[in-house]
Amino acid sequence: VMGFLLGLAQAVPRVGFGTRVSHFPHPNGPTACKAKYFNATLDHFSWGVGPGGRTHYLQRYFVCDEHWKSGGDSAHPGPIFFYCGNEANVELYLNATGLMWETAAEFGALLLFAEHRYYGKSLPFSEPRKHMQYLSSEQALADYAELLFFVKRDLGAENSPTIAFGGSYGGMLATWLRLKYPAAVVGAVAGSAPVWSFLGEDPPYDLGSYAKKVTYDTTPQAGAAAGCTDNMRAAWKELLRRTTAPELEAVESLFKLCPEQRLRHQDDLYALALWAQSAFDFMAMGNFPYPSSYILNGDGTLPAYPMRVACESLAGSLEGDALIEGLRDAVGVFYNYTHERPCFDFTQGVNPDTQQDGEFWGFQFCTEMFQPMSRDGVLDSFFPQPWNMTASFEDCQQQWSVTPRPYWATISYGGRDIASASNIVWSNGEFDPWSGGGVTQSISESLVAILIEGGAHHLDFMWSNPLDPPSVLQARALEKQHMWRWVTQARKATNNKSSEHISAFDVRTTHQTVA
Repeated sequence: VMGFLLGLAQAVPRVGFGTRVSHFPHPNGPTACKAKYFNATLDHFSWGVGPGGRTHYLQRYFVCDEHWKSGGDSAHPGPIFFYCGNEANVELYLNATGLMWETAAEFGALLLFAEHRYYGKSLPFSEPRKHMQYLSSEQALADYAELLFFVKRDLGAENSPTIAFGGSYGGMLATWLRLKYPAAVVGAVAGSAPVWSFLGEDPPYDLGSYAKKVTYDTTPQAGAAAGCTDNMRAAWKELLRRTTAPELEAVESLFKLCPEQRLRHQDDLYALALWAQSAFDFMAMGNFPYPSSYILNGDGTLPAYPMRVACESLAGSLEGDALIEGLRDAVGVFYNYTHERPCFDFTQGVNPDTQQDGEFWGFQFCTEMFQPMSRDGVLDSFFPQPWNMTASFEDCQQQWSVTPRPYWATISYGGRDIASASNIVWSNGEFDPWSGGGVTQSISESLVAILIEGGAHHLDFMWSNPLDPPSVLQARALEKQHMWRWVTQARKATNNKSSEHISAFDVRTTHQTVA
């Protein structure tokens, strides 16, 4: 889950992540899925031959058809719900996306989960690091359009209306799939998709919005203990001012760092601060109303409303060493979720299982997914981290030997100028720090924004839970209304197309007979 770049860009969290679980997390979960592989085009945008003469790679996808009403009525087959895989093993999203499973029976839908190239088992090369040039959102979108085109024909489902789903980066892909390939999907449901989090937006993206929302989650308005916000801000100042050798040694003890984790100079102290900061970033995304393993890759469980739990350690009147100890215990809600960790290693993330996924997302950040962020310690509860494009470019060159195209996402996908599109629903949660880069106001009757009070990172995509707030139930109901509208529209269009085809055939036959 901890997909960070080095240096300055280390403060930028990954957009998407999933739950690594070995079982389905719901008693009525997926039980009829078949793993398949599609011979996908390696490079959709040239006719060149790849390394070793390669032109294709095996893309994994899952077909789940237990609810599909293919039937004998070819004019009205069940729809296809298509998940746009994120930057991880697609099984993570197959397991976690309860919204698709819980609506499949009502719609008679086929579920199709596609894996993103370079992630999971969809690796174009045995040593992908040597050939990263084929990893991009544009190649992935073309993969999805190509996969749908051929799979629907293999299934005899050419007339099945297809709806794209995706959360976080997957929601961005679902949005862009509808924009770039409108013939492939009749609509898209995009949860917590920060499609407007890039440079070149008009009006511009607020680079501090992520940190401001994390800060909001530490306030009483979001249910956190009073004093948490101010104490957190003071704790960073207290931590970062301790730069002498005796002070650094004291921090090692106060933060319960492992013996090999020595703070030798100020850079180490700053790295510790960034590591601690990331805990709040991820807990804010996972600020769900019930215990959840989603943010922890399924290897453990965070408590309900983890930001509120973390803030309990930063409440009241604190100063000096007590501020650092409070900060330590707060981030321990995330890093010590097992309550068994005797010490902290600030060079490691919470879970090593998806280390390669996080590194590959770093490549995407360094090429086209260049999402700038900043913090100032005034409007947020952190410490000054001004956005420095030059430093980010240097980091990307050092790690991947590439230079980002900072405006390409806006140029390629249109930024805020997407009013000509149709049939997209975006949902964003009140507690989700990515909402600042999302679509939070409806653009038209068919480009709809849903705000979920008390919701965190695509809470509406999760399995239903008795602790769900009423707002998420309303969001799912509204999403379903739009899904029915898209399916109905598509079926009418198919009927009209069939009628026109028959009429045209009759005219041609008559003309030929007369001739």
